[in-house]
Amino acid sequence: MGIRVHLVDGTYELFRAFFGAPAAQAEDGQEVGATRSLMRSMLSLLRQPEVSHVAAAFDTVIESFRNDMFDGYKTGAGIDPLLHSQFPLAEQGLAAMGIVIWPMVEFEADDAIATAAARFGAMAEVDQVVMCTPDKDMAQCVEGQRIVSYDRRRDITLDAAGVLQKFGVRPASIPDWLALVGDKADGIPGIARWGAKSSATVLRHYRHIEAIPDDAADWEVQPRGAKSLALQLAAQRPQAMLYRRLATLRRDVPLPDTLDDLRWRGAHREALNDVCDRIGLRGSFRSRMLRWRRD
Repeated sequence: MGIRVHLVDGTYELFRAFFGAPAAQAEDGQEVGATRSLMRSMLSLLRQPEVSHVAAAFDTVIESFRNDMFDGYKTGAGIDPLLHSQFPLAEQGLAAMGIVIWPMVEFEADDAIATAAARFGAMAEVDQVVMCTPDKDMAQCVEGQRIVSYDRRRDITLDAAGVLQKFGVRPASIPDWLALVGDKADGIPGIARWGAKSSATVLRHYRHIEAIPDDAADWEVQPRGAKSLALQLAAQRPQAMLYRRLATLRRDVPLPDTLDDLRWRGAHREALNDVCDRIGLRGSFRSRMLRWRRD
């Protein structure tokens, strides 16, 4: 049996934990509810028999190089301080559990996952890379059934056929689709009048924005409102190309870890005890840890 690499979007998981788990305070008054929930969730993942190699990426700094490209790109403004303050603690907790952590500063967590998926997905000894995230950005990284995205909350896996069914375009066209439709979560406004259906119809044929003619009379597909769509794109083509650059994940993040580094060897007993004591994570958590590292 080959290796399955699990790549976790730690930022998404921490956000989900913060808004889905009850609040809790450590003895020093720090809010730790999301960190507790995240660690429990990661323990459940580690206990799955198919999980042997795992890493988690975090947006340690919400801003990235993309903020220098576009003023409207997402920032950390508006994030609840009680959530933001838990990022370092969550990273410490998962590292203590023996999970490789990629704390992103210049790049984003999605870039780290995209880089790792491309790197490890190209290795013969790897059967599958599972990107544990529901973010639609990650659909661009899907390759057949070898690199898939997995929504742990809904238990939904998207392979290449699933991406085409859900978005109406192939994985390679996802950045173009996001550029036209927009992505509110990332602050990408999109192009006026271009909706999900019309964008999919056009990109299914042309694949990329630069291949779409300016004049709708030259189009080989005719979605509803084609003339208006063409006029909008012709007037905003430079913006559309910029939005695609924003939506395109980097696959050249300098991650230092090898495939063997990602092999889960167990938790670090002393470090995990320290984190658990600090955040008041009691009960059966430590007793449910499958293995402990010897180093």
